[in-house]
Amino acid sequence: MLLKAGSTCWRVERADRATLLIDVENYLAAAKAMMLRASRSIHLLNWAFDPETRLDPESGGGGPPGDRIGPFLKTLARERPGLDIRILCWKSALPVSATQGFFPHRAKACFEGSPVRFLLDASVPMGACHHQKMLVVDDHVAFCGGADIAPNRWDTTRHRDDDTCREISPSSRKAFTSRHEVMVAVEGPAASALGDLFRERWRRATGESLSAPIAGEASDAWPEDLAPLFRATTAGISRTAPGWRGGKTVRENEGLHLAAIAGARRCIYLENQYLTSPVVAEALAQRLSEPAGPEVVLISTVRSPSWFDQMTMDRTRTLFLRRLQAADHHGRLYAYVPFTTEGRIIIVHAKLSIIDDRLLRVGSANLNNRSLGFDTECDLSLEAGDDDRDAQIAIAGQRTRLLGHWLGCPDADVESAVAAAGGVGAGIERLRAAGRDRLRPLQPAPIGPLAGFIASYHLGDPTGPDDSWRPWKRRRALHARLRDLHTSVA
Repeated sequence: MLLKAGSTCWRVERADRATLLIDVENYLAAAKAMMLRASRSIHLLNWAFDPETRLDPESGGGGPPGDRIGPFLKTLARERPGLDIRILCWKSALPVSATQGFFPHRAKACFEGSPVRFLLDASVPMGACHHQKMLVVDDHVAFCGGADIAPNRWDTTRHRDDDTCREISPSSRKAFTSRHEVMVAVEGPAASALGDLFRERWRRATGESLSAPIAGEASDAWPEDLAPLFRATTAGISRTAPGWRGGKTVRENEGLHLAAIAGARRCIYLENQYLTSPVVAEALAQRLSEPAGPEVVLISTVRSPSWFDQMTMDRTRTLFLRRLQAADHHGRLYAYVPFTTEGRIIIVHAKLSIIDDRLLRVGSANLNNRSLGFDTECDLSLEAGDDDRDAQIAIAGQRTRLLGHWLGCPDADVESAVAAAGGVGAGIERLRAAGRDRLRPLQPAPIGPLAGFIASYHLGDPTGPDDSWRPWKRRRALHARLRDLHTSVA
């Protein structure tokens, strides 16, 4: 098993039911349904939270009263006095907050005088951020993944061009850029463990200790129309946390990524916004260099939405891709960026891994240095045992579903192409040759002297508090981690 408490994850628990939610339309619809069924608590962790986010932009309204999440939660809190609603959001640095229209601070103002507890959390080292994204209802059902709650996160699996539901503002008719997100919903002990994580974050941020619900209390917050894809499945929660002010350094996310890459037999499928970690690149390169190693299929975005990330993450991704291309002696590397039907960019903000038909991982951690050692992160994985054929079929089916969503074709066509071609990447190429070309090759971008310097020193991408403002130490730290990786493989 890849999920091992204390190394590749924090806790291993059972998910009584679980399902994958592709894109924010589906996430917010399920979240709204769960919150309406809440009887004890609604607890949210977010990198960003905008109270003006519509839960269902296509409906034209609905919900109490209307469909903005801020008023929705305030109304729930007033109508159900015993319902404990808390939101913990990263207190973003001023330059980041400015790019967000200061909505974390506006959110605080939205909830003043209401029963909803909203707090901005600054309990991280300077330059780091709280990046976990989760929603826990009644400690019985929960969501975990990469999606924040903000108007520019909303999109459907169709990624329609100029969809006015991707609103700039309530009065605007201009659409945000298409965006791809993934969340996983779980029920049972796995959800309760996420509740424990929320309570620990709340304690560190406020000093207030919250009591866990009494064991055995009944809850029925899972929506009736949300079909579970998994039942009684092994789930693992993996975290990242910087060692700071007495807190322990936690690198479970990195540990699971490396273990999963090393253990893959046929296919490593990764969707990620940032591809910069040289440790992950080296682990993938080692597998690509093997004569009978697995395919590596990468889905990323053409360019980052912010200027800062274009200067830092996008430049450093070039080195990541060059390392993989240099190791790809057997033609098993497939790297793509997605486009809409009319050829417009889709921002890939998801952080997802599918390893063979064995592991489905969804969370907040990017494949960059800071997500593996500097920021706070939380990923949730579902693992199929060797004899759990239903879970294996479900995991493989989610990869098929994602590829069909990218290529704009039925799942059956994806399955047929993969079977005929003898591999996932080869199947994608078969469909692209037949005109399904919304996935296009991702190539390393040319970089000049300044970009080369940024990439070599991983500026903007610390490995931890020790090198957050000392890029020369960062380079040494990365070389040491690469030596450790080579030693462990040898």
